[in-house]
Amino acid sequence: MQLLWFIPTHGDGRYLATATGGRAVSFPYLRQIAQAVDDLGYTGALLPTGRSCEDAWIVASTLVSLTRQMRFLVAIRPGLVSPGVAARMAATFDRLSGGRLLINVVTGGDPVELAGDGLHLDHDQRYELTDEFLTVWRAIASGEQANLQGDYLNIQDGKLLFPPVQKPYPPLWFGGSSPVAQKIAAKHVDVYLTWGEPPAQVAEKIASVRRLALSEGRTLRFGIRLHVIVRETESEAWDAANQLIKYVDDEAIAKAQKAYARMDSVGQRRMTQLHHGNREALEISPNLWAGVGLVRGGAGTALVGDPQTVAARILEYADLGVESFILSGYPHLEEAYRVAELLFPHLPLENLPPVEKQHVLSPFGEIVANEDFPKQEHKERATSIS
Repeated sequence: MQLLWFIPTHGDGRYLATATGGRAVSFPYLRQIAQAVDDLGYTGALLPTGRSCEDAWIVASTLVSLTRQMRFLVAIRPGLVSPGVAARMAATFDRLSGGRLLINVVTGGDPVELAGDGLHLDHDQRYELTDEFLTVWRAIASGEQANLQGDYLNIQDGKLLFPPVQKPYPPLWFGGSSPVAQKIAAKHVDVYLTWGEPPAQVAEKIASVRRLALSEGRTLRFGIRLHVIVRETESEAWDAANQLIKYVDDEAIAKAQKAYARMDSVGQRRMTQLHHGNREALEISPNLWAGVGLVRGGAGTALVGDPQTVAARILEYADLGVESFILSGYPHLEEAYRVAELLFPHLPLENLPPVEKQHVLSPFGEIVANEDFPKQEHKERATSIS
């Protein structure tokens, strides 16, 4: 099992749908999050893409030299960049980072935003373009010479002079819930991603994509994108969930639902159907909460509970075949630590850093009067005062 985190290049905060407690994007803040991800033992982090975000490639490039081992899941956008240029960008980043690049293939689901970037294709046409794009990209990134005369691309003698470190190329991750998207995933990618739907729905998706991949003579791995609200007790976790949306009013929900309605993303439609813009009955499956999706596009669900319960829910997804979990929480810096401290010990994770023996400071609290260490059995009382 691998856990990745999220770097919020569109801003961060303690609450949704308000500037109260908000944090603007700044390089020092993004650096803090990336270095926390790196030190805590997350496999890597997803960087979002779109006009509401700072450019993911630029951000990743500024952070790579400040980290040692974390990997960066960065988007390529068929139709917004050519496959040859995208292959060169990927190969360069992969070489200079020592093989720490993961590729997130994003076809896009907002026609209004895409039109602003000059792409005027309908839903299925964009995925047909993605098919051509990945056919060329995979060939070029693998060191082959690519030629393709398609409906959307005309590539003549495309090639790459400086290859990536990872072979045959950095892994391709991809999310898409529509039938055409699943076919593209089965044909081209390495990891198929889903947003945090209830386990039964995720199981159906995985089974469908597996069947399609088998027909292509391929096998895929699977990942899921979720928020997490984990606290020491169940009641504390649900209190934190309610606090997160304390400023979400009917007007904010209506604006968000209007924006979702213009999108032709099947995945977004499935997310919206989990709550229908209604703040009642947001626990749509045991410990799976749809409150984030009231005002946030894309990943709209969170696992809520104490560490043992959240771990059990994660393992339910793992039993379905999910290996990679892209998690996040508000605010992302503090929650990266909270998830690592509370949740990591309950999961079968790879790549966790070794825990060094403490020689000066006790792991159970501060030194009392610079002489005495708090006793382990008094951990709760000793650490509750700061």
